[in-house]
Amino acid sequence: MSRIVIIFSLLLIGLGLVAYFLFADAENRSATALIPAFAGVPLLLCGLIGLRPGARKIAMHLAMVFALLGFLAPLGRLIPTSIKNGFEFDSKSGTMIAMSVLCLILLVLGIRSFIAARRGSATG
Repeated sequence: MSRIVIIFSLLLIGLGLVAYFLFADAENRSATALIPAFAGVPLLLCGLIGLRPGARKIAMHLAMVFALLGFLAPLGRLIPTSIKNGFEFDSKSGTMIAMSVLCLILLVLGIRSFIAARRGSATG
């Protein structure tokens, strides 16, 4: 699971960098475009820490907390804005949706991994 967390963290960091450097004009860039990267960095640290067998359990649980926050945070911004102004698919909303989807996939994979590990320890 640690390697999967590392992969998703790199995807989030890449998404943030693309949103910042490619989607926005140089004079209109905002640090908020880097939010996926800011979410990816702690996930990367959790993934790297999780490569150590003694720290894997706590690191993966912490990674799932970050994945849950990474899923909910963009929706907390996207949904009220869409209700107030109507939904408009642009680079900002696309980035928020992509971050939310990536974090949801990671969260589902993590929960499945936790269930499989629990079943494995219960039978073994």
